[in-house]
Amino acid sequence: MKTFYITTPIYYANSLPHLGHFYTTTIADIVAKYKKQRGFDTYFLTGTDEHGINIQRVAQEKGKTPQQYVDFISSEMKKMFAQFGLTDYDIFMRTTNKFHYEAVQNLWRTIAKGLTPKEKPNIYKGFYEAWFCPNCAEFKTESEYEKREGEDVPRCLIHEKPLDKVAEESYFFRLSDYGEVLLNVIEANPDLVRPEARRNEVLSFIKGGLQDLSISRQKNSVSWGIPVPDDDNHVMYVWLDALSNYITAIGYGNDERAAVGFEKYWSNVTHLVGKDILRFHTVYWFSFLIAAGIPLPKQVYAHGMWLDAEGRKMGKSLGNVIHLDTLHKHFQTDAIRYFILREMVFGQDGKFGYEGFIDRVNADLANGLGNLASRTFSMINKYRYGKAPNGTIHDANFLNAKRAGISPDAQEIAKTLEHARDEFLQRFDRFEFSQALEGLWAVITKIDGMISESKPWELIKDENQAETLNAVLYRATETLRWLCVLLYPVMPEATKNIYAQIGLTEDISTIDPATLKYGELKEGTTIAEVKGVFPRIEKIRVMSEIEAETKAKNEETKVEPNVEPMKDVVIPQADGTTEEIDNYITIDDFIKVDLRVGEIIVAERIPKADKLLRFEINLGEEKPRQILAGLAEYYEPETLVGRKVVVVANLKPRMMRGLESQGMICAASLEDGSGPKPALAAFIEDVEIGARLK
Repeated sequence: MKTFYITTPIYYANSLPHLGHFYTTTIADIVAKYKKQRGFDTYFLTGTDEHGINIQRVAQEKGKTPQQYVDFISSEMKKMFAQFGLTDYDIFMRTTNKFHYEAVQNLWRTIAKGLTPKEKPNIYKGFYEAWFCPNCAEFKTESEYEKREGEDVPRCLIHEKPLDKVAEESYFFRLSDYGEVLLNVIEANPDLVRPEARRNEVLSFIKGGLQDLSISRQKNSVSWGIPVPDDDNHVMYVWLDALSNYITAIGYGNDERAAVGFEKYWSNVTHLVGKDILRFHTVYWFSFLIAAGIPLPKQVYAHGMWLDAEGRKMGKSLGNVIHLDTLHKHFQTDAIRYFILREMVFGQDGKFGYEGFIDRVNADLANGLGNLASRTFSMINKYRYGKAPNGTIHDANFLNAKRAGISPDAQEIAKTLEHARDEFLQRFDRFEFSQALEGLWAVITKIDGMISESKPWELIKDENQAETLNAVLYRATETLRWLCVLLYPVMPEATKNIYAQIGLTEDISTIDPATLKYGELKEGTTIAEVKGVFPRIEKIRVMSEIEAETKAKNEETKVEPNVEPMKDVVIPQADGTTEEIDNYITIDDFIKVDLRVGEIIVAERIPKADKLLRFEINLGEEKPRQILAGLAEYYEPETLVGRKVVVVANLKPRMMRGLESQGMICAASLEDGSGPKPALAAFIEDVEIGARLK
């Protein structure tokens, strides 16, 4: 029997469930249902990553032990999964499981015994001194942090939080010896890392040169972790611990899980990950596996991130977070599942706003699939006593059918369905979910058009059109039968509901859509009670309720801006009095700032930097200026090329992400991050490039 193994990341247990957790798990659930339907012996893993300094600190802040805290977070994750029907996973993996401790230590020993591709020991002990980000669980190089004026401790470019200075003895994995073999294996296997853009990012990172990786922390600084074998003074680096769950859960290195079948499933594993953790799941994970003599995964697929309706990154400070409890309260789970598959091209970023969600659901589900089912079944009840008619049009009635705009030959609709089915399956196999659904909705539009053009309410008045009416009703019902089978993994409850209304009792989760044949709906099948599957959402009412709830949530979790508003300076005097100095500047202060007009000639994203864009700006100088700006959350780079902007031309250059930024682009936004996206300073009149603002 064919096997298929799918994994989500095991989610870091330092915070409550959010949209990102829901999204990846839902995609995995849909794919697992699809593979089972296609006849694969499928294994589905999700769970929580429960070790590390960040969890240790958060637990301490909450007044709990680390174990108590991760128990709470994992239970909340399971509770969220249950609310949204995400309960078909085969294991909820937790890295605090005892079998995992045993298995990871066995993996460490195996790696330690081996040699690198350059014939050196894989693991060695040394001394490490570097800046460490607890949130990333990663040591940062100079290009991955920034030093702000007046601060001695640098901040992570991703989380913008101060880093920890780590200077201690550590075990190292000799990652620097694996660059060439990683390049060879990834370049030789185009489908190993997907999509193409993310694959190229991984290759670029490897070509930039790999450094040896610290894979342990001293126990006196990080106690919450798995002990290093034969050295109780060290605990394992969190990524070696976490990544190995994918093999320990199916039996690698331990007896408790051996029955699952490591050899059975591992050869057909697909890892679903967010693009922000792709490097760990390729460069690090692949190297660990190669070092241990374990085959690489079949595929690692990195998806994009959800942005708000305006294309901004979601965050509490902006108040634009999509809350899971709000989704659960106001919307059907199947509608949410459809939306996240249809709205985001898998692998790219997508926009998620409540209003856009309602518009999509009303158009595609209420007015589309739901309306097609309701009107079809209602007409069968009204015109054919609730029984599915015979769909054949005999030769004598060909002309009547053509007069009604209906092809007498049922093979036309049969071929349409077969083509749509085949394209859907091919696209689903390639994880092209949005395009796959788009194809099926073209079929829904076609059948709706057939009904509207033929006007069954007019055909019923003409006895000569009885067979034409029968054919219209049969074709619509047969199409719905096909759609239920095809869409089951995406909308399991809604499709079961529609399938039951047709009067069919088979379990559609076991019907391989590839086996569907047109005409298998039997004449005389009794249509069950007609019930609306996707009622239209009252947009004004629901949006009003959501806005009130969101406002209340934002007040509860309000985050103060990092920068305090300007205040008058108070200077103590010798006599004990104080002198208030206003915050005005003089004209002499202002003229020190060289503001010039520049034209953007290049704008592009920086790999592994979610916030920064790299610009080349023409200021009328000998060559363009390279300037980095934190606008990636708000603007698509290609839309900025050709724009004239205001540049602070005499700002001292500084290094960011290993690139020199030679100035600053001026943009306007509210200090607290609320309001619309930052607006680039621009001009109404035409102005010369290089002109100075006075």
